[in-house]
Amino acid sequence: MGWLADFWRSSIGGKVTMAITGALLFLFVVAHLLGNLQLLSGPQAINDYARWLHERQSLLWAARIGLLAAFVLHVATGIRLAAGNRRARPVAYARPATVQATFASRSMVFSGLSLLAFVVYHLLHFTFGVTNPGDFARRAAHFDGNDVYAMVTASFGHPGIALVYVAFQSLLFLHLSHGLQSFCQTLGLDHPRYTPLVRKASFVLAGLVSGGNIALALSVQIGLVAPAS
Repeated sequence: MGWLADFWRSSIGGKVTMAITGALLFLFVVAHLLGNLQLLSGPQAINDYARWLHERQSLLWAARIGLLAAFVLHVATGIRLAAGNRRARPVAYARPATVQATFASRSMVFSGLSLLAFVVYHLLHFTFGVTNPGDFARRAAHFDGNDVYAMVTASFGHPGIALVYVAFQSLLFLHLSHGLQSFCQTLGLDHPRYTPLVRKASFVLAGLVSGGNIALALSVQIGLVAPAS
C-alpha cells in the first residue's frame, strides 16, 4: 500500500483524490436532497421514505461508513494541498486578489471547514437529537418512531434554525460551484471552449442543490409545508 500513500501525497494524487471524493460527496448531497424533497409531498411521503431507509440498516450503515471515509479523506487532502500551496509560496502576492482567483476559490478551505462544522451540527440535530431533544422526541410520537415530518417541521418552525440552515447552504453553493469546476479541470476540461460552459453548469447545479435545501429549510416559515398537527 506504500505506492498508494505516495500517490496520495503527490500533487497529482491529491487532486485526483479531491476529484473522486468530491464527486462521491456531490452525488450524496443530490441523493440526500431528492429524498428530503419528499417533505413537500406531505407526512405520508417523507415518513414512508424514512421507514424505507430504516428497514435497510445494513445498506444504510455501509453507505454511512463509505461517506464518512470519503468525507474525512476529502477534508484531509484539501487541508494538505492548501498547506502545500502556502509552503510553496511563503511570501504572499503583492496583490492578493489576483485576476483569475474568485472568492469561491480563495475561500475553499474556509467554506469546507465551515461545512464540516455544519455536518456535525446537522447530525447532532436530526440524527442524534442532541441539540433539539424536544423536536427529536416528536419523531417517536407516531409511525413506529419514524415521524420525520413532525420532527422536521417542528425544527424548521424555529426561525433561528431555519436561518442557520440557509446561511450554510450559501456556503455550500460557493463550495460546490468551485468544486465542480475543479473536478472538470482535473478531468482535463480546462479549455477556452469548455470553461465558460463548465462555469455556468457548475453555478446551475450548485444553485439547484443549495436552493432546494434552502426551500426545505424555509418551507415551514413561508407556509409551503404545514406544521404537524
